[in-house]
Amino acid sequence: MARIFNYRGKTTDQLKALSMDELAKVMPSRIRRVLNRGLDEPRRKLLLKIRKTLTTNKNKVIKTQSRDMPILPEMVGAKIAVHRGGKDSVNPTAFIPVEITSEMIGHYLGEFVMTRKTVKHSAAGLGATRGSKFTSLRK
Repeated sequence: MARIFNYRGKTTDQLKALSMDELAKVMPSRIRRVLNRGLDEPRRKLLLKIRKTLTTNKNKVIKTQSRDMPILPEMVGAKIAVHRGGKDSVNPTAFIPVEITSEMIGHYLGEFVMTRKTVKHSAAGLGATRGSKFTSLRK
């Protein structure tokens, strides 16, 4: 038996039917504040791109640097490539694709893309003392 997703007692279809003002009342306080003030220009453009993509071509990936965009119910099903920071040899594009699911409603896009790299230690750096490269061997 498939479990039906509920967000604060409402299904995804019920959330999609709500207006922005009604949706703001259901969302957490931080997102409610963003919605009540109105979306700024980059967020509004991203939302318009998502709406256009979901109606025409659902497989298209939308690139964005707007990590602070709250995930709204109408974004469910979209594929968004979120910027994670600078470029490096592992991921030269620095955009990580994320498929929006109904469980992500009420979060931000940036929460699903990690910005930190794993620490890789190597030899002692410039200016290090000669003894510092043996510090891991001392007890």
